[in-house]
Amino acid sequence: MNLQDIVRQRTILITGGTGSFGHAVVRRFLKEGVGEIRILSRDEKKQEDMRIALADDRLKFFLGDVREYNSVLDAMRGVDFVFHAAALKQVPSCEFHPMEAVRTNVLGAENVMQAALACGVGRVVALSTDKAVYPINAMGLSKAMMEKLTIAKSRNAGPTVLCATRYGNVMASRGSVIPLFVKQIREGKRLTVTDPNMTRFLMSLDQSVDLVLFAYANAQQGDIFVQKAPACTVGVLAEAMRRLFDTDIPIEIIGTRHGEKLYESLISREEMVRAEDLGGFWRIPADARDLNYAKFFTDGEPRISEAEDYTSHNTERMDVDAVVTLLSGLDYIQRALAGEPASDLG
Repeated sequence: MNLQDIVRQRTILITGGTGSFGHAVVRRFLKEGVGEIRILSRDEKKQEDMRIALADDRLKFFLGDVREYNSVLDAMRGVDFVFHAAALKQVPSCEFHPMEAVRTNVLGAENVMQAALACGVGRVVALSTDKAVYPINAMGLSKAMMEKLTIAKSRNAGPTVLCATRYGNVMASRGSVIPLFVKQIREGKRLTVTDPNMTRFLMSLDQSVDLVLFAYANAQQGDIFVQKAPACTVGVLAEAMRRLFDTDIPIEIIGTRHGEKLYESLISREEMVRAEDLGGFWRIPADARDLNYAKFFTDGEPRISEAEDYTSHNTERMDVDAVVTLLSGLDYIQRALAGEPASDLG
């Protein structure tokens, strides 16, 4: 199934659609004959900026919050499928305000899925994160609960397919480290690195859209999809940025931040036992067990003891040269190297 077959003359709802992912997926859909794209978000300024920048009558804006069921329901009527991207994503803010993470990332997801079921939507793809695997912070815990909720509701979802995608930090997305490095280089400040040995997956914004579209085209009830990706250490990433911008600005090690992991885990070893290799992607089918407790407490799974997580530590590891080549192809980096002001980079 190609992209045109998916979106032609369809009505799509993107929650949290004014963010980096929303902008990328909207631009792609508008080129492929989509009927209507609805953006549900709570920031009227970002909606206005998006409306002016894209200037397309097929783009409709709904001011509301996924925390409010009626807001979601109003935007959901007549929708063919949904990309649920609305979330609180910053680890520090979720650590200090964990109930806010629950209200948006868990209860908000419940509202989206419940409204989708009520309106007979064809498919809902919920966007999750590596931090949901073995979570150690409030953001990851709330996203893990969103995944559990998706799987649980998929068991009785009828014709509406509920699924999720899971990926790590998207390169050059808002709040990620690459825009921070660009800002520090332009201001002549040291590049602040938490731990040079930390590893992170390297996924572009376009690849994150590819993952979501792959999930839409291939999902069965309760599936979680992961895209295979290379990784590098944060130290290598910082060195690649210095080389790209031809600077000898020093690197300052500031130490691990609260709630931060040494590496990203995209699939747990428990999931790897049942994961299906689809070439460039992994499909993790829903756990089919029911409340027959013997399957949980008396019957084990020997393969789990032999399996290994899929992490940024054990995936393909890129060196500085490879990362420089990869970053050079990013539109964000090309525009930054061309001297575009920060306000235009996004």
